[in-house]
Amino acid sequence: MSRMVFCQVLKREAPGLESPPYPGELGVRIFENISAEGWGKWLERLTTIINENQLNTADPGSLDVIEQHMLGFLFGEGEMGQLPEGFVAPGGKK
Repeated sequence: MSRMVFCQVLKREAPGLESPPYPGELGVRIFENISAEGWGKWLERLTTIINENQLNTADPGSLDVIEQHMLGFLFGEGEMGQLPEGFVAPGGKK
């Protein structure tokens, strides 16, 4: 049976992750409060954030921006986490 968590993204009980997906205290916090489905939604958003903001994951400054978006998306903390301003999904209308 899967470990269940109350997911902060989905706002409901859902199967949890198998292990912390991120290093350090933040990884433990994610493991304890985000479901596997919620983490998948973050990974989809992360792709959009990286592409729309032209971030380089090898750049420490970009990693700071990504972490701020992560906190905003997963936990509603800070001012980041929303889709980039003016973003239109592929196939969407402006």
